[in-house]
Amino acid sequence: MDAVEEIKQRLSIEDVLSEYVELKRAGRNFKALSPFSNEKTPSLMISPEKQIWHDFSSGKGGDMISFVMEMEGLDFKGTLELLARKAGVDLSQYQRSSGGNAKLKKRLEEAHELATKFYQTHLTQNPDAINYVFKKRRINKETALAFKIGYAPNNGSALTDFLIKKGFTADELTKAGLSTRRSGRPSDMFRGRIMIPLMDPQGVVIGFTGRILADVPNAPKYLNTPQTLLYDKGRHVFGLHLAKEKIRKTKYAVVVEGNMDVVASHQVGVTNVVATAGTAMTEHHLKTLARFVHDVRLSFDQDNAGIAAAERVIPLASKTGVSLSIITIPGAKDPDELIQADPKKWQAAIETPQYALDWLIDQYKSRLDLDTAPGKREFSDVILAVVRTLQDSVEQDHYLGTVGKILGVSKDALATKLVAKPETKRLKRHVELAPLDPLHAETVKSENHFLSLVLMVPNLRPFLQPLTEEMFVETQSSELYAFLTQNPEFSGTSKEVGGLKNIGQYCKMLALLYEELYSHLESIELRYEAARLQVRLIERYVKRKKGELAEKMRHADETETGTLLQKAKALDALLKLTQEGEVHG
Repeated sequence: MDAVEEIKQRLSIEDVLSEYVELKRAGRNFKALSPFSNEKTPSLMISPEKQIWHDFSSGKGGDMISFVMEMEGLDFKGTLELLARKAGVDLSQYQRSSGGNAKLKKRLEEAHELATKFYQTHLTQNPDAINYVFKKRRINKETALAFKIGYAPNNGSALTDFLIKKGFTADELTKAGLSTRRSGRPSDMFRGRIMIPLMDPQGVVIGFTGRILADVPNAPKYLNTPQTLLYDKGRHVFGLHLAKEKIRKTKYAVVVEGNMDVVASHQVGVTNVVATAGTAMTEHHLKTLARFVHDVRLSFDQDNAGIAAAERVIPLASKTGVSLSIITIPGAKDPDELIQADPKKWQAAIETPQYALDWLIDQYKSRLDLDTAPGKREFSDVILAVVRTLQDSVEQDHYLGTVGKILGVSKDALATKLVAKPETKRLKRHVELAPLDPLHAETVKSENHFLSLVLMVPNLRPFLQPLTEEMFVETQSSELYAFLTQNPEFSGTSKEVGGLKNIGQYCKMLALLYEELYSHLESIELRYEAARLQVRLIERYVKRKKGELAEKMRHADETETGTLLQKAKALDALLKLTQEGEVHG
């Protein structure tokens, strides 16, 4: 038995999902409101018997692991670790080489949890710390508890001594980033600082940011946990554990520079706000946020550092499929200052962002003299360097036109300059980003519904005949199509099921889909539904392929254009047959 199977044996899917949605019994199954859309009637179906779920509103489905991945924004490994903790499964026994790391990681997490409580206790005992947190920063007790804010006493090794008495070694505390060596002996990493715990998306403390309380010459204002087994500055998103639910509901995330900006925003009820380490936003940060939402809004200072940050992040956003925009702070130096003055202005600011590249263009327009040749050259150098990194050719073409109008030069001249410099290699977009396209999402939904019918009702399989593997956009859909085409008499016997082992989970989901949507229909109604879905799949395939042909024609020579036109005519003919009702089963 592997780790996944042991976890599934110890946890039931209904118990896991009930932590996220309210379940109601529906015969042998359960129903719930979809967490992926704003709906008033339940469309999420859970089958305890099959241990799978399917959401009819979004077309998503799978097992308990895929659901937790969706809800928590975790990768497979992180989800497995989370569910293993719930199930009481020791993953180290399944890991050949990293068992030691798994045990050390658990020890470091335990040390951080005790350190957090230690710091919280000392906050209540230090008048200066109390004054700073509750009076100067105007943080209320509820917010301080939510973010677990504390205070590190300024007496050398108080935390280190405390944790060593609890059974931790000096080496473990050094590896946790809680202790260092001063004058040859273990000493606290943080002293005399307001402590803000850094937590992972599940709320587990993995590090700290310490804000100095007294004015100490040459001491850094903020001190962060160094890189450890738990904490990676380039991956950590501060406040995500408290923000992820609101991010999913509002369908956008706000990223600010400072942790205290996050705390202030959450205190006034604007809770879809997180922070990275200043303006040092990485591709990992964007990928983490993209697991929840693809609308990311940055609130960076409109100074040289903020502009430089935008130039760095726009290409990363394009590569990860994130729609990036910039929030302008009216009449304040940062979100915290604006929130203290008027929380409504902060809410209004985040609701009216400007698309990032448009914002960048406006910033350089105001800083350069575009009536001069040097100004035009510098402007085009900077903006085209960013445009060159965009993954979408249509978006590139749009901004060539925009820059051309601003500078009064032709798009052709800019296009020549755009390709003059060698392009760096670009990574292909992840297949996970396909659902960003509404047409793709609807196509996936249609093919799932169609395949549920032909899988569960063998006499509907003639409807497969006019279709091809290429017409299915998901790998598992095309695999099932190929299997059913080659095995038209498939009835689900154990011998036959062997050919479906790679997509067994998908077939279970389709069975649940059929049970919920179609099991009560008469034979004639099932045939009508299969025919309707078949036509829809062909129509969307034709639309998709004609779009691809149109793009190729833009760059084709005369001979290639003729071939492409013939392909387009063939697609038109297929579409005509479909619309006239001559392509069915």
